[in-house]
Amino acid sequence: MAPVPTLPQQDISFIHPKVLLLSAGITTSIFLGYRFYTRYVKRIRTYLDLTPSIMENNIKLYGYVTRVGDGDNFRFFHTPGGILMGWGWLRKIPTTRAGLKDETLMIRLCGIDAPEGAHFGKPAQPFSDDALKWLRGYVDKKYVTITPYSVDQYKRVVARAQIWKWTGKKDVSAEMLKTGYAIVYEGKAEAEFGDNEEWYRKLEARAKSLKKGVWSLGNKLTTPGEYKKAHHRGE
Repeated sequence: MAPVPTLPQQDISFIHPKVLLLSAGITTSIFLGYRFYTRYVKRIRTYLDLTPSIMENNIKLYGYVTRVGDGDNFRFFHTPGGILMGWGWLRKIPTTRAGLKDETLMIRLCGIDAPEGAHFGKPAQPFSDDALKWLRGYVDKKYVTITPYSVDQYKRVVARAQIWKWTGKKDVSAEMLKTGYAIVYEGKAEAEFGDNEEWYRKLEARAKSLKKGVWSLGNKLTTPGEYKKAHHRGE
């Protein structure tokens, strides 16, 4: 029987160096293009878009606060790349409820708890309105940077929020602690601090010593955690 002819194998050692360089260049361009897209173009619309890589590496997200609904949380519209990618002049942020539906993250400020407002017929805690007004004045309709840590059972993104002011970049949780309109979060198992727990506790201790905000109540103070336990209601 005659032998079955075989096709000659190509020796890649004879591929021209320019071809190898071109292939490497294309591969690198695709990789860098994908990274650019995911970092500066692709929007994170809901908590479901937060990949394990974003969460584990605490990737910062830049965006716009569309609404402040409580003393320690707000709605966040991701604007990757900011003004350089057209946000505010080429790419518009929706302003209607319909336009914002399924387009924002609910952000829960890390490491702190603000007084509870009136919910489901339950009375509001002292200073709950003050905390809400303060947070609205500080971040509502402004751009902030968030560092996501986790997603809680209510599908809120527990995150550090930072905002630029005339005096520099400010940590929103820290600034609330300074005013006495929030305390360090008591539910240790659910709290996220990043590397800031010690700093937060020092700020709380100072506000307490100065009797600022809720600390002016003295022995009459019921913490947000105690309030929620008493009324058998989660956050």
